[in-house]
Amino acid sequence: MYLFLLALHSLIRWFVLASLLFVIFRSYRGWFGHKPYTKTDHVTRIITATIAHIQLVAGVWLYFISPVVDYFLHNYSQAVHMRQIRFFGMEHVTIMLTAIVLITIGSAKAKRKTTDEAKFKTMAIWFTIALLLIFTSVPWSFSPLISRPLFRSF
Repeated sequence: MYLFLLALHSLIRWFVLASLLFVIFRSYRGWFGHKPYTKTDHVTRIITATIAHIQLVAGVWLYFISPVVDYFLHNYSQAVHMRQIRFFGMEHVTIMLTAIVLITIGSAKAKRKTTDEAKFKTMAIWFTIALLLIFTSVPWSFSPLISRPLFRSF
């Protein structure tokens, strides 16, 4: 179960990143180009938030069955000094939860805005901050601090 969920979580990250990049592109284009907020913009906002929440559920589930996190929680005084263990036991989960909260707040705030420009601006700002946080906490294969494969097989 753990390996399947790990591969699924790794796969869903690409959907999160792709949807965020797409909605951010549309948001900045709409904001600075004074475009109308269309049904497509509305749907992409919802889909992006939904994919992020699916990733959150997979990540929380993974957190509770992960042997790395289990070691971190049961050996905190030693594990907090181990970069890779601390990353997955504390840093990754904290930053990613923050990013999901920002996506959720940004989506909810944009939904309530009355003008198209305000909707685009709200989405652009909140989703961009979330994306930057996500970029800092994904264990990229090229990262000198924590590296994991870009794609995991099932």
